[in-house]
Amino acid sequence: MTTSIVTTDCADVLLPDAVAAARVVFVGAGPGDPGLMTVRSREVLSVADVVVVDDPAQADFVAGFTQPAARIIPTRAADHSGQLDQMSRGDCATVMISAARELGSEGTVVRLVDGDPGLCHDFADEALALRSAGVVFDVVPGISAVTAAPTYAGVPLTSSSATTVHVVHAGMDEHDWSASVSDDVTVVIHGEPLAQAEALGGLLRAGRLGSTLIAIVESGTTTAQATHVMTLADGVRRVGALVARVNGDPPIIVVGPTVALRESLSWFESKPLYGWRVLVPRTREPSGATTRRLTAYGARPTLVPTISVEPPRSPQHMDRAIHGLVTGRYSWLGFTSVNAVRAVCDKVDELGLDARIFAGVHVAAVGGVTAEALRQWGIIPDLIPSGEQSAAGMLADWPDPDDDESAVNRVFLPRADIATETLVAGLTEAGWEVDDVTAYRTVRAAPPPPEIREAIKGGAFDAVLFTSSSTVRNLVGIAGKPHAQTLIACIGPQTAKTAQEHGLRVDVLAPAASPDALVDALAAHGAGLAAAARDSGVPVRRPSQRRHGSRRRAR
Repeated sequence: MTTSIVTTDCADVLLPDAVAAARVVFVGAGPGDPGLMTVRSREVLSVADVVVVDDPAQADFVAGFTQPAARIIPTRAADHSGQLDQMSRGDCATVMISAARELGSEGTVVRLVDGDPGLCHDFADEALALRSAGVVFDVVPGISAVTAAPTYAGVPLTSSSATTVHVVHAGMDEHDWSASVSDDVTVVIHGEPLAQAEALGGLLRAGRLGSTLIAIVESGTTTAQATHVMTLADGVRRVGALVARVNGDPPIIVVGPTVALRESLSWFESKPLYGWRVLVPRTREPSGATTRRLTAYGARPTLVPTISVEPPRSPQHMDRAIHGLVTGRYSWLGFTSVNAVRAVCDKVDELGLDARIFAGVHVAAVGGVTAEALRQWGIIPDLIPSGEQSAAGMLADWPDPDDDESAVNRVFLPRADIATETLVAGLTEAGWEVDDVTAYRTVRAAPPPPEIREAIKGGAFDAVLFTSSSTVRNLVGIAGKPHAQTLIACIGPQTAKTAQEHGLRVDVLAPAASPDALVDALAAHGAGLAAAARDSGVPVRRPSQRRHGSRRRAR
């Protein structure tokens, strides 16, 4: 077998000729917000066998889009001091070529590139090495931080007064700044932080006015984004220390007249929950929609499992109740939670039955989420409380037995093992016969990691969302009480009552018993706090930035 020598600026690589190789795809990962990844990039990642990334921290990011068996290879590794050592471009190309040849012609190797491959200075060298080795490659462009970060900061790159954009990668070569000194030129500087600082000095020395505004955008497009605005003259003095402390990817620096528009065009950092750390005690119910809604308001949600939902210890009671639905034992079936819906549906499936067993049975549900869970199973509730979305609200609207058309006056209530007796007692008093059946058990989850517990008790979280009484009890049990300055938001009156019983003051109560309404209510509260601060002429501060004073007591 003959060999070819692949020559790069950093390494000579011996590779065998005429060996079938997988396709390599350079994929733009976008500027940081996963929501800005293109549809095509996600499609390619979903079929990748190997993914080559720059930073080991990207492994978690990539895992959300790849198949479980995909192998992730970082091009940077931590040395003994914890600093990341970067592979040479030649070594990185060698990794991709070797992986492609190992997989053979049917595989796919993805080279994940921050932002857009076309604006990555390593792309051309790596792609040329692949071409020399006879490895076929494709390119999936992505959204670049060069344009996205300024946009998220409220700084457009062009306007009526700025008609030219110069994009400069600092530190590559000595740069001639003479074409960038005009007032109508917007300069975007990316690259290593200390090189960016030197670039600003070069621009000032070339004749750009020291009064020109600059914007330094850290962690652009993410909810950790921070934007610093100053003059070019001040930036030359201060930016070295500022960008040197930046964690993660280097910032994007924008120089030019459009920076002045930020005060009017800032749309991302002005969101009502921008930068808020919000704790979401998680139950068995999916939390994806809640975290997406929080993120849309600018928050940084943290999920903490507090409850594990398990089947009842004795299944006979549920089996008997389900068979009772088949034989016409019940005229009403009442659901007070999504977990109860799931428990009944799972049992119906387990027994080889289907939704036809609910024919002729009236169904009641507390809250829009519970009702939606029923609709997904093909069941439209006959009763949803018109007022308070709780067991008490359901009881207020429940018909009297004498008003019911059915000759049967028995109700099936599938509930948690720790459910309150309000509904059972009220229905019994009204004359209904009630089969109160334990459909599932709620078990306290294991404590969260020490850093999360410390953040909860120390006030690092700005708010906590409680979606049930059990999440209150279990979070306090496994992690302690939230700090006095942490806002407490509850989904309904019963949850709020439980929070108060645990010594917490409830700041936000959802107008409807749904996670969406709870998040919206918290966002409205945050917007009110910000407006009050601005009206008072004081800086807008998050609750976690006001961690002083003693632990609050319940009202």
